[in-house]
Amino acid sequence: MDGTVLVADDDRTIRTVLTQALTRAGCKVHATSSMVTLMRWVDEGKGDLVISDVVMPDGNGLDALPEITQRRPGLPVIVISAQNTITTAIKAAEKEAFDYLPKPFDLPDLMKRAAKALDSPRRSQPAASRPESPGAGGDLPLVGRTPAMQELYRLVARVMNTDLPVLISGESGTGKSLVARAVHDFSDRRSMPFVVAGVADFTSYDGPSTVLAKARGGTILFDEVGDLDFEAQVRIVRMLDALGDGAPRVMATTQGDLGQRMEAGHFRQDLYYRLAGVTLTVPSLRERVEDIPLLAEHFLLKAERDGLPRRLFSDEAMGLIRRYSWPGNVRQLENTVRRLTLTGGEGEIGRDEAEAVLGNQPAMEPLKGGGDGDRLQGSVARHLRRYFDLHGGVLPPPGLYQRILREVEAPLIEIALDATGGNQAKCADLLGINRNTLRKKITDLDISVTRRRKLM
Repeated sequence: MDGTVLVADDDRTIRTVLTQALTRAGCKVHATSSMVTLMRWVDEGKGDLVISDVVMPDGNGLDALPEITQRRPGLPVIVISAQNTITTAIKAAEKEAFDYLPKPFDLPDLMKRAAKALDSPRRSQPAASRPESPGAGGDLPLVGRTPAMQELYRLVARVMNTDLPVLISGESGTGKSLVARAVHDFSDRRSMPFVVAGVADFTSYDGPSTVLAKARGGTILFDEVGDLDFEAQVRIVRMLDALGDGAPRVMATTQGDLGQRMEAGHFRQDLYYRLAGVTLTVPSLRERVEDIPLLAEHFLLKAERDGLPRRLFSDEAMGLIRRYSWPGNVRQLENTVRRLTLTGGEGEIGRDEAEAVLGNQPAMEPLKGGGDGDRLQGSVARHLRRYFDLHGGVLPPPGLYQRILREVEAPLIEIALDATGGNQAKCADLLGINRNTLRKKITDLDISVTRRRKLM
């Protein structure tokens, strides 16, 4: 790499790590903990790239983006933030950041993005002024720092101001309708209607025209489109074919795999291809266990704002929350946290209290596959195909092999440790690996180990 990088972060450790890494890569680096100093350097013409935190003692990196663009058109800015919400990612895209990464970030990944920014100077594109979006603020429980959620945030940011239809898939309770609402609320159509149309809206012949009249030039969301019968599907196809100028944007949600339903003859092919312009997959909680503490804290704070007692999870209680299967996903987690704040007193939520509440929750539903004989290999293959499809013909970031292995390896070891009561010797034997290898993987993957007696 060649160039001068301006680093702004109030964390001394991050400034030091970035300075050392960028210097070793051949860059000159100016690092500061002050937004005022960063803007002075920008005014002085210093820097070929800015890497900035969002929350600074004397300013906000996102708020400074339009000003940086105005003062130095074409100067790329990479935003890094501990605020791991969809709002942060979308605002970074709206204000034309070159890229956005959540904290804690992967240093090699950041270095590759920095190299791309330095090698691909952008044309002058002053950021457009945008009002704050109503209804898409901090209450969105689309919170997460896991790779799956961050990829979802980036895709939402890319598609929000296109006219492509969007198909949002995911299990019940994952927040599919919230993703659709976020796409609408952060788009150019935000001031127009957002209409949710379900099965009942297409039972009559004039149902589609009624839905169109409500939506005008806004957005229509077909909720759980896979539940529509063939007659309703035909009406929607005719409605979509008749759309002209000023037509609303079309989105749809589905719990099942519409592609499989289409191949099985249960969903119209012509409707599928009219809806699946871009597919966004919302991961289940089982696929993003590391986000559960973030979500639980979000719901505790929300309950406190609603006048309920302020509570915190003990480490043991949080361990139970993390290990639970959550078949109802985020919605079930929110209801569980709210129940704990309603039925308990103030202070810490202990293991016994959490265990009592979780003991009344539904058991994990079996994973649904393409058929009765479906195996893990087939499920993984479908997931990976969707992952590649989500990039719209562009290859995913390099390092995919290790990222995928880590995604599979971490939950495998965590579940095996839980099954053996935290006994590493038994766990290593169960997995068929050396005990020292298991210890190294536990350290590398930052897996928490708790010894306890297993009643089996």
